[in-house]
Amino acid sequence: MAIAQLPTQVSPPEFALSSALPHQIGGAEVWAFPVLPGEDGPLLGPGADEASEALGTDLLAALEAARATGRTGEVTTVPVSAPDDDVSLVLLVGVGDASTTDFRRAGAALARATKDRVSVVTSLAAIAPEEGLGAFVVGAMLGSFAFHWRSTGPKEQPVGRVVLADISDDGADDELARALALGGAGWRSRTLATVPSNLKTPAWLADQAVEVGEAAGLDVTVWDEARLVAEGFGGLLAVGSASVHEPRLIRMDYTPRGAGKGAGKNVPTVVLVGKGITFDTGGLDIKPSEGMLTMKRDMSGGAAVIATMAALRDVDCPVRVIGLVPAAENAVSGSAMRPGDVITHVGGRTSEVNNTDAEGRLVLADAMAYAVAELKPSVILDIATLTGAMKVSLGQWTGGYFANDEALAGHVETAAAASGERVWRMPLVTDYEDKVTSKIADGDNAAGGAGAITAALFLQHFAGDVPWAHVDFASAAESPTDRHEWTAGPSGWGPRLLLSWLGSDDPLEGIA
Repeated sequence: MAIAQLPTQVSPPEFALSSALPHQIGGAEVWAFPVLPGEDGPLLGPGADEASEALGTDLLAALEAARATGRTGEVTTVPVSAPDDDVSLVLLVGVGDASTTDFRRAGAALARATKDRVSVVTSLAAIAPEEGLGAFVVGAMLGSFAFHWRSTGPKEQPVGRVVLADISDDGADDELARALALGGAGWRSRTLATVPSNLKTPAWLADQAVEVGEAAGLDVTVWDEARLVAEGFGGLLAVGSASVHEPRLIRMDYTPRGAGKGAGKNVPTVVLVGKGITFDTGGLDIKPSEGMLTMKRDMSGGAAVIATMAALRDVDCPVRVIGLVPAAENAVSGSAMRPGDVITHVGGRTSEVNNTDAEGRLVLADAMAYAVAELKPSVILDIATLTGAMKVSLGQWTGGYFANDEALAGHVETAAAASGERVWRMPLVTDYEDKVTSKIADGDNAAGGAGAITAALFLQHFAGDVPWAHVDFASAAESPTDRHEWTAGPSGWGPRLLLSWLGSDDPLEGIA
């Protein structure tokens, strides 16, 4: 059988800073200016008056003629003719209340409006609040995302270069660098989640982790099936048993600067665990056909971990981080795990399999048990597209999370607010514990009822006494349409939240 070959993909825009106004910067094809709502009509931001004079075009009149309001992401297009310059288009972009979220969304709107353009110079970020410049850049990056597998190449290209004009803040370079790390991680995660599963096998995903890990200075180890058997990864082996593509466990190790061998022995360790189901048929409890259409992205938790690990050094993460991605294809064949099977996880805990479509918790359980037994973590966070129940609970755009430690829960909330990847805390209801208890094994993987909660309770047993958070973002893993920084398709959700947390000054502050 021929091996699928992924075509060359588009790249995000390049970004640069300048203290000059747009009309003072030569070579740009597009100029873009911010628009703010005002009591007597919308107001134009820095450089717009000078641009109007240079172009001989009344930009404020054009704004009024279009009945623009300045609401976030609203784009007014003004074609221009400038004999002495390359500019052919002016964009007037609404920033609403001018919050960091507004600037993230304005960046995405600008990116969509400048597809197939060579360059844009914009003063939007010049009026951004603290951290608003970075939010603008992240929005512009992710709003530019595209994926293709066409014989003729991509339908459109992101704008090639974005110059942020009228920026003189001494800290802008650092803010830009951090934004590029966060946006780049989101781009990588989205790409991995979008790759079709005729290419994206567990082995392929492991190869990607090795490649990006080496580039980021990480130590990467991959367990093949023989090693998984030898070390007792019963959940991962059972889930992957029906596929011709053998399962893998991916381990990625990050060590902060100054904490190498013989130094920094007291630096704590965070373990990230990401679900890596490269395709999910549901197994013998098979999904309906429409339920499989998006299942190439059932490894989105694993993609989030891989992308996060690759960017930790860029955000100067101060703690050790180990990323674990248990990767398998949940297929259907004569060797598939069956309803009623009992499997033994790393460490000896057993699970009765009463639904083969509740496979994600089985592979996460193995990785979490391995982490507790072998890695001495100060914190474990697992992230997964785990339950349809979470989407029922929270809808399309918000992930759910559970935590057994209040300080850790606070870190997740803070990171979500900063990153734009929203979450809502869900309860670990102890009254439901009897639902995850099997009559013949230690646990039941298909408790039903409050499905997102019982899945979390199932996993909690594998965290032991370690402070632990469980992020279930099945609710946010797929965007049905282009919306702000999200493009239609797999969302690549997660890395921005994780990097905002792990790139903070003290990611473990207050954690027991």
